[in-house]
Amino acid sequence: MSDETLTPSEKVTTSKGSYLALIIAILFFSGLFYKVDGLKWLGAFDFTTLGGSFGTMKDPASNTFLGAGGLSAKAGFLFALSLTPTVMLALGVLEIFTHYGAIRAAHKLLTPLLKPLMGLPGRCGLALITDLQSTDAGAALTKEMYDQNQVTKKDVVVMSAWQYSGAGLINNYFAIGSALFASMTLPVIIPLALMFVLKFVGAAITRFVLSSVYKKDFVDGK
Repeated sequence: MSDETLTPSEKVTTSKGSYLALIIAILFFSGLFYKVDGLKWLGAFDFTTLGGSFGTMKDPASNTFLGAGGLSAKAGFLFALSLTPTVMLALGVLEIFTHYGAIRAAHKLLTPLLKPLMGLPGRCGLALITDLQSTDAGAALTKEMYDQNQVTKKDVVVMSAWQYSGAGLINNYFAIGSALFASMTLPVIIPLALMFVLKFVGAAITRFVLSSVYKKDFVDGK
């Protein structure tokens, strides 16, 4: 869906409030407020912090609410169930931001950036930003956009390439990678920035392949 398909009312309602909603949404999903040194209270406005985590049983090494030794469909179902709260939170919050015009503002502001880099409309921006903290929530937002015909199948493939590369980048980097911070000989931000840039490189390569090798599979951009 391009600018031409937006109704006059949608264009008019892209106001200062829409841009404010977009800024808040970006801050909420970006991870900038996640464990800020000296300002831990900012975590109350962070998606990952609000998503939280389940507690553990008596022996955390082997017993969680999933139990120990689960197999097959039952183990898979319980794992999927553990993802539900985070995804529901992301979708619910996004509906609030959408109501206040964040998606329209994102489409207007981010299209000039995403279109030349990955061939994506700006409205995809929030789904990509969400992926920086939660792969599952980012994937859910992407699916919702596709189901609502806001993006094409080709857009979804390019978005998936961006999301798959370094999935949950900020959350995983600081939660898991922090164990290596003490032994690093360069600033912590450099590996993070490099991985972020490579996400765009991977998406650009995917876009090129779809537009050349698999061009016939996406007639009229579908």
